Amino acid sequence: MSTTTSVLEALLQALPQLRPQLYFKSSLTALSHAMEDQVLAGAERPLVIASFQRERFYRQEAHRYLRIAEQTAQVYVLAAPETDFINRSGSYETIAFEPEDELSQEWHLVVIGQQYASCLVCREREEITKRVNIRRDAVPPPEQPAMDQTRRFEGVWTFDRQVTCQAAELLLDRILAYRPELADKIAQAKAEYLVNKPSGFQGVDPDPFVERLVTYLQAGQYKLLKTYRSIAAQERKERLVNSISSAIRRSLNPDEIFKVAVQELGQTLHVCRCLMYRCRATDATATIQYEFLSQNPICADSQTDGATPIPTTVASLSGQTWPLQNNPFFQELAQKRESIHIEDTTKNTHVNATPELQALTQRWQIRSWLMVPLLYQDRLMGVVELHHCGVLPHRWADDELSLVEAIATQVGVALIQAEAYANLEDLNQQLEAFDRTRSNLIAITGHELRTPLSTIQVCLESLASEPDMPLDLRQVMLNTALADAERMRKLVQDFLTLSRLESGRVEWNLEPLPLQECVDLALSSIHSRQPQEQLPQIAAQVPPELPLVRADGEWLVEVLSKLLENACKFTEPEGLVTIEAHRNGGQMLEVTITDTGRGIEPNRLEAVFDRFYQEEGALRRTAGGTGLGLAICRQIITGLGGQIWAESAGRDQGSRFHFTIPISQEGREARSPNGSKGNTKPRNKRLSTRS
Repeated sequence: MSTTTSVLEALLQALPQLRPQLYFKSSLTALSHAMEDQVLAGAERPLVIASFQRERFYRQEAHRYLRIAEQTAQVYVLAAPETDFINRSGSYETIAFEPEDELSQEWHLVVIGQQYASCLVCREREEITKRVNIRRDAVPPPEQPAMDQTRRFEGVWTFDRQVTCQAAELLLDRILAYRPELADKIAQAKAEYLVNKPSGFQGVDPDPFVERLVTYLQAGQYKLLKTYRSIAAQERKERLVNSISSAIRRSLNPDEIFKVAVQELGQTLHVCRCLMYRCRATDATATIQYEFLSQNPICADSQTDGATPIPTTVASLSGQTWPLQNNPFFQELAQKRESIHIEDTTKNTHVNATPELQALTQRWQIRSWLMVPLLYQDRLMGVVELHHCGVLPHRWADDELSLVEAIATQVGVALIQAEAYANLEDLNQQLEAFDRTRSNLIAITGHELRTPLSTIQVCLESLASEPDMPLDLRQVMLNTALADAERMRKLVQDFLTLSRLESGRVEWNLEPLPLQECVDLALSSIHSRQPQEQLPQIAAQVPPELPLVRADGEWLVEVLSKLLENACKFTEPEGLVTIEAHRNGGQMLEVTITDTGRGIEPNRLEAVFDRFYQEEGALRRTAGGTGLGLAICRQIITGLGGQIWAESAGRDQGSRFHFTIPISQEGREARSPNGSKGNTKPRNKRLSTRS
């Protein structure tokens, strides 16, 4: 069975002078607990009737009614069953009403004693609950959250005994309709409690009720304040994230992203110092480039037990080298990829056990320390550090940690995007370079191949069609054809050599070698290829006491040959080409080839090492060549562990080509005055010219 009449409506009809008021769920909870505590604190044995809308609301209060039942036998609890709530007579009476009953929309608590009476009769407002009739075989709608404190009720709360007795009688009649076997117990309750007596508290201490009510209201205020703080923190987080996102949308420049992020984060969290720097897990140090310093010289939290703040001047770390390898906090961060926060560095065991770290925190006044990694797919790209430099330590709150971690995630993603954009620009530049290379390749190969082929064809046709050609002229034709064939072979050889070097298919045979022998072989190669009268003067100034170098002899001779050939090609026969060598520091030997020839424009000193580079253009050159020689030299020297570069004052000012080569371990020992290292003869079996 179910009743379609509301208890509140019946009460208002019986007592028309009553005026219902609006209550929130939190208010009903506070009033109910206060009324229950009044029962628990008193010595009376009152009648208690509690009507919960649903079993789940009752389950939250079941333990309280077990305690109330220890004081009185007249306790009735009503609720719509959801799991195991049934009609039962135990410590107190439970009444399971139908979910369709109007009681499912109401909240009641009636307490009647000999000295006082109070009741709370409310009905949830329909526009809030949007109540619908539910058949037993229908699918129930989604239920509202059990602890929704914003639900609103309309009803009556009073200490008037007449109103309370009327409400108790209505509820007892409802109980009797569901459980007729309780007729005698209900009749006894009516006879004992539903009698006319003065209203209010008669000789009963109301303090437990008031204290409980005040406590609940204070707890509500605390929860409200906590909620406001949470909303403010969320708003602060969203504003900070939005500002970082705006910076990312405006520019993919990592510098701008870092500058905005460090300023916004430092100002939002009111820290003394905020740092951001890029680093990898294997770095020993990092340079501080991005920093926020508190504008107020009185740092946050820098106050003693009194209210007088202590001025704290925060020193700047911008441009400083920040140690990472000897920092156990960074090592832990790099290993675990998790944030590190220290509330008080003066009491931290790692700081006290590491003198370098202790000196670091004292020098830069770091009292509380927070380190958050900048990560992308578990790759460490940098670190965010927050410092509090006050007299008192700062406890890092959870919302602060989550905020910094959220910003670190945002910055990490931005850095990856910036790197991807930079890589895309590099790829575009490489594509443009490849396109230029393709054009140069077509032009150069077309010219360099077509010219000797035409000459060879003319010579062979002449030899074939002129059987009576004089012998000396026949020899000239053959020599010309052979020279151009050699020119074509050299072009193809340069292509194949550069391809092997760039693809990494070269196996280096490194061994200790004397540089003098390599220079001699290169000079021999130059003199064998070109007539002496066409070459400028070549002066070799290689000291005999130089240490051995660690290199592949064939490739080193190739570099020397190409550099000397290049110097001779652009130097008049009256000019001078000089090759020199000296130690460049303790680990490298530097070789310099100087000429007095055409020279190079300063803005072209790097471009001359590009493939197919021809300063005069591909088809209007006064000197032959493919433009691959210097590119091959750079690949060889880089593969041997050295560097190569060019210097020139400009057009017709000559040029100097330098390259370095590692000194072998044997060569680092002292050499005798005659140039040999003791009685050990250098191994030079592999020294030869590459044909």
